[in-house]
Amino acid sequence: MSTTTTPATRTRAFLTVFLKEVKENLRDRRTIISAFLTGPLLGPLILVMLLNITLNRQFDKAEKPLPVPVIGAENAPNLINALKADGIVPRAPIDNPELAVRKQDADVVLRISPDYATAWRKGEAVQVEMIYDSSQRDANAAVERVSQVVESYARQQGAMRLVSRGLSPSTAWPVQAARRDQATAQARAALMFSILPYFFVLTVFMGGMYLAIDLTAGERERQSLEPLFANPVPRWKILAGKLAAICTFSAASLLISLLAFGVVGPFIPTERLGMELDLGPRFSGQVLLLMVPLIALLAALQSMVAAFAKSYREAQTYLSLLMFVPVLPSILLSTMPIKAQGWMYAVPLLGQHLGIMQLLRGDGVTTEQFGLCLAGSLVAALVGVLATVRLYQSERLAISG
Repeated sequence: MSTTTTPATRTRAFLTVFLKEVKENLRDRRTIISAFLTGPLLGPLILVMLLNITLNRQFDKAEKPLPVPVIGAENAPNLINALKADGIVPRAPIDNPELAVRKQDADVVLRISPDYATAWRKGEAVQVEMIYDSSQRDANAAVERVSQVVESYARQQGAMRLVSRGLSPSTAWPVQAARRDQATAQARAALMFSILPYFFVLTVFMGGMYLAIDLTAGERERQSLEPLFANPVPRWKILAGKLAAICTFSAASLLISLLAFGVVGPFIPTERLGMELDLGPRFSGQVLLLMVPLIALLAALQSMVAAFAKSYREAQTYLSLLMFVPVLPSILLSTMPIKAQGWMYAVPLLGQHLGIMQLLRGDGVTTEQFGLCLAGSLVAALVGVLATVRLYQSERLAISG
């Protein structure tokens, strides 16, 4: 009797494996939470909450009355009036300002020199100390606000001194730097949200990770892989069904994440920062297209790495180490800012990072860049799949001991 299988039989085998793995893992609570809740939904919500809390605190310190302890306020009444006019409320002096800012009892303390009045009448330079702790990020807005008021007051008084001596104020500033910032509102927003490319890759990784573990190491541990391989079906067909299931979960996880960002994006107060963030359908569609070959590549890598493990827990350890791979492009570009070259788009992960950053900046991705990104990642995915197919041919894969 012939043991050959027809194309229709092989297709049914592929669909059988695919549907079996999808249905079984849809009943697994751990897989559902990881693929559809923790990464794609919880991540955007936490990011938006943190940004809103941080930005609103900064806006409050930039717009609301700011209490600042002042030592020696009686020495410079005009400066104190200038501070009050800009919403800075002088408070009573404190004994140890250095300790106060280190303990975060005050964001910034002003100390006016006792010789301020004498030096001022002589037309000499006077000193105003700003005591703060630059390591306290929450104090930066307050420090910047006080610094701008003091510097503005200093320039104004300097100009008045020159005028009183019959000189033009421009005498003190013979050269002025005129800044022409070419950054668009979207480009400025991209700088703040540069974590998004890594977040999307991590979402894809987490979406398929537990499924990849269960379909290889999990089945070895349960001793259900050997009976599956005993069927008269080519093993690459079995692998194709498993990879398709992993890709389906990963793609669904990414899609949920993109939809979540599209929903919560308008709640981020970027317009108050002079920024513009567009995470709408067009952005989501282009990101999804860029990520398609990467989904297949990560599914193959996860399956291949999990195949070397003999238990579920061991596979978790291996894939946790593999999780550091997606962060490499983000680390590279943050520590070594480089101008994007054409060939970089063909490098998996790096190409996706560059493409998503361009979409965030509003520059768009050219057809050539899209092509390089897709081609490079597809070739890498094909190599990964072929390596996993070769691994699946080994008889040792079905042995759990």
